[in-house]
Amino acid sequence: MRPLILILLLAVLLPSCTNNTLDKGLIIKESPHSVEATYTKLRTLLSNNPKLKILLELDHSENARSVDLELKPTKIILFGNPKLGTPLMQSTATASIDLPQKIIVYTDEGNRTKIAYNDPWYLQKRHGIEGKGAILEKVGDALHAITEKVIAKE
Repeated sequence: MRPLILILLLAVLLPSCTNNTLDKGLIIKESPHSVEATYTKLRTLLSNNPKLKILLELDHSENARSVDLELKPTKIILFGNPKLGTPLMQSTATASIDLPQKIIVYTDEGNRTKIAYNDPWYLQKRHGIEGKGAILEKVGDALHAITEKVIAKE
């Protein structure tokens, strides 16, 4: 049963883990903090927001270690606000593959800490979402604000 759950999670998560930001609709920012510090700030911000619910956390590098493989620090958190996500999924069922929202914190090839998330406007294009501009704007503004607070130098 456990391998099936992992396969299903990967099917949901892989679309948001590519490097091609222009073609894949990712917004990637550099963090001046370590992966652990960046992730801790992110988790704290999300936990303290009464509008958001953390649904899942994955440590990909820890999972790799569990099978004697190495992966640079890579953590992902899934979270959402059903009042915003549900109307997008009602618009088109395929939006469910990219929802709930997720943010990944990782070490890139140059050993820099990065934080990335799906651009909501890309999701509109990808899934043909119509008439939900206000929701997409609200989601985009929230993701931008959250990630900017996370990467801010104290």
